[in-house]
Amino acid sequence: MRVATFNVNGINGRLPVLLRWLAEAAPDIVCLQELKAPQERFPIAAIRAAGYGAIWHGQKGWNGVAILARGADPIETHRGLAGDPDDSHSRYIEAAVAGMLVGCLYLPNGNPAPGPKFDFKLRWFERLSARAAELLATGAPVVLAGDFNVMPTDLDVYKPERWLDDALFRPEVREAFRRLMAQGWTDALRKRHRGERIYTFWDYFRNAYARDAGLRIDHLLLSPALAKRLKAAGVDRLVRGWEKASDHAPTWIDLKKAR
Repeated sequence: MRVATFNVNGINGRLPVLLRWLAEAAPDIVCLQELKAPQERFPIAAIRAAGYGAIWHGQKGWNGVAILARGADPIETHRGLAGDPDDSHSRYIEAAVAGMLVGCLYLPNGNPAPGPKFDFKLRWFERLSARAAELLATGAPVVLAGDFNVMPTDLDVYKPERWLDDALFRPEVREAFRRLMAQGWTDALRKRHRGERIYTFWDYFRNAYARDAGLRIDHLLLSPALAKRLKAAGVDRLVRGWEKASDHAPTWIDLKKAR
């Protein structure tokens, strides 16, 4: 079973890229971020025609997350994160799919830092960690997948010295990620690519993709029950080079069948 996460950076504008990738890669479960479309503008007809059921949480012009399942309809279990009644961002959705729980997230960017946006990012991280702890407590197979907007270590950014003051790399954010991982999660991509520079994002500027000046900010975190089934993990980096591509590439894991 293949589970993937893909920040599409505008689902309607990049629908041909998404549909081509779905047809070629045939992932079983897909978490999408940055839909940049209101609820009613999600292209559900095209997604269904590609063989996928879906749930989604849209927002006009910004944010937006979705979970797709090949040949099935995800069963929504959670939408949004508790702890901030004023948070209207569409950044988290969760579903039961294929015997596991799937949390799809788009963590705030947080720039400029320091500042109100950075403070919001840290608070959102705390709320995510609270939900993550609840999910782990169930003992169920769980994957938290999405654009975390954090490079956990120096190995996850092409020139760490240039990012020291960026909200994606500041010590407070990396520490928040470390605390989340300490709950008992497994970073699937890093588990399968120890010591390797492997990226999931390349900026549109300064010829970043051609220079491989990338960042690893898209992650799939596995609960202990699911980490035992991890078989492979990777990045479909060639998708980043397609015409009108997102600045992110699909990131995926392969799981063994449950016993």
